[in-house]
Order: sequence, then C-alpha cells, then structure tokens
Amino acid sequence: MNLARTWAISKKEFLHIVRDPRSLGLVLLMPAILMLLFGYAVTLDVKQVGMAILDQDRTQESLSFVHHFSASPYFRFQFLVQNEREMRSLIDRGEVKVGLVLPTDFAKTIHGGRKAVVQVLLDGTDSNTANIILSYVQAVARQYNQERTFLKIERMGGLKPILPIEARARVWYNEDLESKNYFIPGLVAVIMSIIGVLLTGQVVVREWESGTMELLISTPVQKGELILGKLLPYFLLGLFDL
Repeated sequence: MNLARTWAISKKEFLHIVRDPRSLGLVLLMPAILMLLFGYAVTLDVKQVGMAILDQDRTQESLSFVHHFSASPYFRFQFLVQNEREMRSLIDRGEVKVGLVLPTDFAKTIHGGRKAVVQVLLDGTDSNTANIILSYVQAVARQYNQERTFLKIERMGGLKPILPIEARARVWYNEDLESKNYFIPGLVAVIMSIIGVLLTGQVVVREWESGTMELLISTPVQKGELILGKLLPYFLLGLFDL
C-alpha cells in the first residue's frame, strides 16, 4: 500500500467535502443527531413500571401493602381492576408490565400468623426486563414483611430488633447507575462505523454516476488504497465532531 496515493485520495475527498455544503452538513450533523437520539431515546433502565392491582380483600392490610408499591420510584400505579380478565387484557395490550392479585383472605391469613400468597403477573416479552421487575416486586415485599415484623415485636412490648449486618454501598464511576453512562461511550465506535460506511458508500455511488470511478480504476491506485483514502476523511471529521 502506497501512503502517498492514499493521502492524495483523502486530500481529494477533504476538498470535496469542504466545497460541498451537503456533504459537510452530513458529516458534522449526523454523528451529533445519532448521539442525541441514542442518549435520550435509548435506555436500559427499568423505572416507573406500569402496574395494575386486583385487590380482592379491600382491607386496611391490603391497602397498606399496595401503598408500598405506589410509594416506590420503580412502579407507577395505573389501574385498579375488578377481575383477572381485565388485568390480562391490560397486559396483553402492553398498557402495564406487571399485575398484582391480592387474595380475598389476605388480611385474615396474615393476622392468623400464616403466609399470604400474592400472585404476580408479568409481561415476559422482554425476559431481562421481566426479571428486573420481579426483583423489584420481591424487594418491596421484603420491606413490607420487615416492617410488619418490627411492628409486631413493638406491640408485644419487645425492643425493636437491630439487624446484625447493614451493607452500605458506594458506587464508583456511575453513581446514579444509569445505563446510558455505560453504553453511550461504546456507541462512539458504532456511530463512527455507520458514518464511515454510509458516507463512503454515498461517495462511491456518486463517483460511478459521474463516471470518475472508471478514471480512478485506470490509475495505479489499488483497491485498499482507494477504500482507505475515501474512508479516512469522513472518519476523522466524524470523530472531531463527537
């Protein structure tokens, strides 16, 4: 590969970009637009999950349990349904991702010292999201159980138990645990690949249409030099733009 010939082709492309406002606009604006779209529209965080509740007990105990979910930042209480068919319809239409079904004997079972079973209906279309939502539901249920246990001990005249271990987490490098802080830096390479291939392909098509590609092929320039020479200007300008 001859670097002089490669640079000559790159220089020609640089001059073409500078003299053509449309090409310059594509090179400068497209990476910025793609970064904005990916940055604000694409997220892997699971928050404000739409939830439907079927409370068949309608007691103070069941309302207290439901309140723990409405107070959580991970759930958005949307529907209070009357039957399971209505809840299934909401999940089928994608209006909610999770549904809770509280049995008719919810409070009676808890006050009797037994374990109440709450049915959790999940939209498993996205298995990763469904697993995350399930972990959120289990975390809220654990918090509710813990608060009830402490309250029961206090009412019996005992001291509030002290948990033997308390884990205090400190997150480095991504304190808010936002997925965009993780995957957006990696998108730079993806966007540069898209820009390089797309714009270079556009230039090659234009060369064929104008008939100048035959002239380039008739010169001593090799295929690798031609491709690299046309890729390099768009890659460098896109990288500078980012």
